[in-house]
Amino acid sequence: MAILALDQGTTSSRALIFDDRARIVCQHSKSIKQYYPAPGFVEHDPIEILDSELWCAGECVHEFKDKIDAVGITNQRETVVAWDRETGSPVYRAIVWQCRRSANICEELISSGHGEYIHSHMGLGIDAYFSATKMKWILDNVPKARELANKGRLLFGTVDCWLIWNLTGNHYTDVTNASRTMLFDIEKLEWDENICKLLSIPLSSLPKVMDNCCDYGTIRKADNIPECLTGLKICASIGDQQGAMFGQQCFAEGDVKNTYGTGCFTLMNIGEKIKLADKLVCTVAWKIGSRAVYAAEGSVFNAGSSIQWLRDELKIINTAKECDIYAGKVPDSGGVLFVSAFTGLGAPYWDMYARGMLLGLTRGTGREHICRAVLDGIAFQVADLVKTMEKEFSCEILRLKVDGGACVSDIMMQFESDILRCEVDRPRCVESTALGAAFLAGLYAGIWTFDELKNMRESEKVFVPSMPKDKADALYERWKNAIKTVSYFPKCELNI
Repeated sequence: MAILALDQGTTSSRALIFDDRARIVCQHSKSIKQYYPAPGFVEHDPIEILDSELWCAGECVHEFKDKIDAVGITNQRETVVAWDRETGSPVYRAIVWQCRRSANICEELISSGHGEYIHSHMGLGIDAYFSATKMKWILDNVPKARELANKGRLLFGTVDCWLIWNLTGNHYTDVTNASRTMLFDIEKLEWDENICKLLSIPLSSLPKVMDNCCDYGTIRKADNIPECLTGLKICASIGDQQGAMFGQQCFAEGDVKNTYGTGCFTLMNIGEKIKLADKLVCTVAWKIGSRAVYAAEGSVFNAGSSIQWLRDELKIINTAKECDIYAGKVPDSGGVLFVSAFTGLGAPYWDMYARGMLLGLTRGTGREHICRAVLDGIAFQVADLVKTMEKEFSCEILRLKVDGGACVSDIMMQFESDILRCEVDRPRCVESTALGAAFLAGLYAGIWTFDELKNMRESEKVFVPSMPKDKADALYERWKNAIKTVSYFPKCELNI
């Protein structure tokens, strides 16, 4: 038995095949291009997203050769694609979750007093991060978009929806992705007509919302779809961070995970009742049958992307791995601090206009110190999220489950443990996002039971605090002071 997981992320598309023991037996990936047409603007090409994911999936299935029993999909959340129902062509590039272009729309919603309603019904704060204001921007700024919407031809979707529509012809999304749009009532589990009307987003443009573990349709025959995929059934779909949470088996209330990817995303299982927090969002973790589970979440918008910035823009490293190598050549950052607010700050600050800074430079600062500061900065921002959760929910987090590409850094994981004063638990399979989608597809296909999944996680290494507490506290206090320096930019300077 085998499951194909399609994992469409911010910087790459990937496909992985898992066997019935949840081991990766085949995987392929392909990078996708990032577009930055203006300060704070981030875009992708929807056709490249689709084609790259199809290529990865086709290569995996062709190479594996044996039978695939089910397909699961997981994806970068909040990113919006808009396309013509009749032609299937996108009307604009995908607006990425990191994009700040709709900040002004958010400001108008806040000033007109809609924040409390959106927080209580959608579980979210008003921020350009979420999908709704991106949809409104498209309707207001893309030629013929509003005309197509009025004719019932314009379709909106997050990346999961775009993939499912192209693979099966069904305009479906799942509850986790829907809960990130700022249009979805997380208690009623349906689109909120009041906010859709407020933003002039037609309900006819939005997809049908499905459970995470159900029949999404069969992959159809089409010229652009590899023949080896035709006939495979899509049995699950889930947003990437909820997928990682499921893959990490955060099934008990109070379980916490963080994914170190392009961004960092810390989620805590808060059970089957909605619990709102001032500085965190409440989101649907997953829904299987009649049971919906919720999570408190905090987001760091730029984490692994900071390492890519060192490589692609500053060019002081040649590969992402070199960041860890250079960071390991010095005992610490030499007093350097790095705040990766390239596209604003997420939780707990929620500052759409903050921008990144490198502080504490001296004539003796070298790339080793800068690399170390970048890793430390990622860990500090995750610490902000975890400490906020502890405060908001009056709890002590003793173990943080971690995953994502950047968590392979022992230096960063040890520093995370030191600052948080808790265990940091890295699993043998760090591909938790794809694994979560595979687990859900496998549940629907009857490969596993829920009880069997509970015992399938294996730890590879557990980091425990080794730095003296007074030193760790002093470093964190210095970080908090640095955060205060990144929010001075006037809005007019950002062209937003």
